[in-house]
Amino acid sequence: MWLPVSEFITPIINKLTLWYKGALSLVPNFILAVLVVVLFSFLAKYARRFVTRMMRRMSHNISLVNLVSALTRVVIVAVGLFFALGILGLDKTVTSLLAGAGVIALAIGFAFQDITSNFISGTFIALQRPIRIGDVVETKDYFGKVKSINLRSVIIDNFAGQEVEIPSKEIFQNPIKNFSKSGERRMQIDCGISYSDDLAEVQRVAVAAVVALDFVRTDKPVELHFTEFGDSSINFLLWFWLDQTKAGPPLAKSEAIKAIKTAFDAHDISIPFPIRTLEFTPNANSVEVSMLSEQEK
Repeated sequence: MWLPVSEFITPIINKLTLWYKGALSLVPNFILAVLVVVLFSFLAKYARRFVTRMMRRMSHNISLVNLVSALTRVVIVAVGLFFALGILGLDKTVTSLLAGAGVIALAIGFAFQDITSNFISGTFIALQRPIRIGDVVETKDYFGKVKSINLRSVIIDNFAGQEVEIPSKEIFQNPIKNFSKSGERRMQIDCGISYSDDLAEVQRVAVAAVVALDFVRTDKPVELHFTEFGDSSINFLLWFWLDQTKAGPPLAKSEAIKAIKTAFDAHDISIPFPIRTLEFTPNANSVEVSMLSEQEK
């Protein structure tokens, strides 16, 4: 009666004994693996602090700083885990994890293609800094002052009471006009004068009127160039450089136009109205009908 029981229990005891001996042999490796994980955890902590300090010197984008520092910590901890698994003899597990991570990353990249491209574009914008908070920019038919630069988007104030959120990809892949980068701003005014006016006097009067404005920079010249013979006027453009500490572009352009108009009126220089010549042709059918009516009478 006891023989069948012993035949059943003996293999189990032998198996448990084998596992026990194997576990005892793995204890040193397990302790070493735990020490490796703890060591890499400390390294990740200090590396994250170091990367945070370095990134703050390179970029003022808090989102980018936090993202890079967090990725640094995750990468170092992951490397520690892979080393620990290798010490425990789980090399195939490491290979499977790497393959699985690659597949997951590829799937996420395809599924969130637009989001990924926006994050990558936002990262390059934060590193290269073509625009900064407070800059007045124009891109993709949007004009305004940069209020916030995030990894996914850039928010600008369009000076009309609205905030416009532009995806980082659109900012990175399209031309940007930055009116604040150099700190200089040239204004342009287009106008036309009558064919009977003296062009030299027009140039002198217009330039003198604009030079007298207090927001026009004195270290750069005011230029007037005649551009074309128009249908009813000789057209010109006038350039002047704006001191942005004294006036903004809309106010400066408005005041310059008023000053030019006042100076032209004082010197009898005319800005002609557009001339349209209308030609009326009698309708042949109506003429024939009227002639028949007269014959019937």
